[in-house]
Amino acid sequence: MKFALPLSVAATVLLLAACAPKQDSELETVRVRVKELLPSVKAENIRPAASKGLYEVQDGPNIGYVTADGKFLIEGDLISLKDGSNLTENRRKADRVAKLAAFGEENMIVFAPEGRTKHVVTVFTDVDCGYCRKLHSEMAQYNAAGIEIRYLSYPRTGPNSESFRKAEAVWCSADRKAALTQAKLGAVVSGGEKCENVVEREWALGNEFGLRGTPLLVLEDGSLVNGYLPPAALAQRLDAGAAPALGGPGQS
Repeated sequence: MKFALPLSVAATVLLLAACAPKQDSELETVRVRVKELLPSVKAENIRPAASKGLYEVQDGPNIGYVTADGKFLIEGDLISLKDGSNLTENRRKADRVAKLAAFGEENMIVFAPEGRTKHVVTVFTDVDCGYCRKLHSEMAQYNAAGIEIRYLSYPRTGPNSESFRKAEAVWCSADRKAALTQAKLGAVVSGGEKCENVVEREWALGNEFGLRGTPLLVLEDGSLVNGYLPPAALAQRLDAGAAPALGGPGQS
């Protein structure tokens, strides 16, 4: 995790610790000191950590820890020595699941199996991404394995780009699923110009997840797969249970 600090972390936090006002509670004291240093961090994202004497600080996908006296900021993941679990990544996964739930499946383009759905995978996609197109070309196999694919658009070139306009046209089409398939085949898609679309919100959500390339797969427990996985490999991984920091062979 990298916070953008105007001074060295140690020097700045020590300075704040010396001049911060006294608070009734340790948590409020830490919140005041962190907010002075990192004003973009919301107060509710500064909370007690799993280890006594530490407070968790979250800014988007970045998570660090501040000592109870407000003097030191620790960058890195908190690992339980009892069972080896990554407590920081568990927090990230829960945060991803909550944000996707809040965003709502109604704001996604969904390809569901005709039969029973065994797993649901949310995919950040770009219509011009080669591995995204490969994944989409195998949709029948994913669905046959009981995997529902929910798409969120993430045009890697950002707003006001051709890829972004294509994503907006897909969302504003009468048949979004058909339009997405055509766009991934390189066909021109014409969507309603006055459509209220969600592409900018999807793009912003991808940034909140720390997305750097597509496709990015978010599994049911919030674990990430950075890149394309063939249908059989993804099904096997889902059936076995998700693990953190999964990686696929391809991402653009």
